[in-house]
Amino acid sequence: MTSSPVITVPVWQQFMRPVLEVLSDGVVRPRRQLRDETFAHMRLTESQLAEQLASGQPRAENRIGWAISDLVRAEAVSKPARAQFQITESGRKLLQQYPNGFTEKDLQSIPVYRAYEPPTRATASVSPIVSAEDAELDPVEQMESGERRLHADVGVELIKRLRAQAPEFLEQSVLDLLVNMGYGGTEKLAQRLGGSGDGGVDGVIDQDALGLDRVYVQAKRYGQGNVVQRPEVQGFAGALQGVGATRGIFITTSSFSQGAIEFAKSISDSAGNTRIVLIDGERLARLMIKYGVGVQSVRTFTVVAVDEDYFE
Repeated sequence: MTSSPVITVPVWQQFMRPVLEVLSDGVVRPRRQLRDETFAHMRLTESQLAEQLASGQPRAENRIGWAISDLVRAEAVSKPARAQFQITESGRKLLQQYPNGFTEKDLQSIPVYRAYEPPTRATASVSPIVSAEDAELDPVEQMESGERRLHADVGVELIKRLRAQAPEFLEQSVLDLLVNMGYGGTEKLAQRLGGSGDGGVDGVIDQDALGLDRVYVQAKRYGQGNVVQRPEVQGFAGALQGVGATRGIFITTSSFSQGAIEFAKSISDSAGNTRIVLIDGERLARLMIKYGVGVQSVRTFTVVAVDEDYFE
């Protein structure tokens, strides 16, 4: 049996402070320059830089990639342009607060980092990095853990992108999502209605060719912390009544207050036929990833097992 290779590259969390130290001069750096300068700053040896994962990717590049991803998620590093990185005021505060380095656990104290964090990560007792030496998981669990991590990071980026676009873009995006989920029937009948005089609805989906069964949509492009309150959901319910509709979907890039959630539930549980489904930013991101809206498949892994029938 071949022995496991000796790993000398620092764990991914130990790359975070060096990245900020390199960026501390305020200069915007492209990814490759930031990577090379960080490696030099950390004095990684040629043998360390030559270490590879089973996939063939250099281990150091993989680990600095995770570190940069978490720093961006914590808004300690900004991306003024594609693949360009710059330290933020939050990043400078991290350097002052943790002179000896910090970990993912320390970043979890930052509210923006915790935003849209799946419960599975919040309760995880091991690092989510997909590496046998970093987590005591079997290979399949490692892949699943890595997938959750990637989806969490992509989900945060999706919401940031939607917030940066015009409201019309969000309205069309949620219609694209609902069509991909199977709404709109075989003819994919969906129409954006957003704009002045929209009557409180941004889109409508016909479930049949004659439009006898319709689902109305409201989409709110809100920033983090700008919570959708009960009156807004009540207004949407009134808009549904105004067009004689009984089913609505209220989607936001932020979240809903407890009052809004309780109101939507009370309407759905009432004797009437009206039902309103609320989808917050976290769920919206998960659905976009699941149904392939705003994302693309980069790589597919195949899990194999011995075919016992073949050897019988």
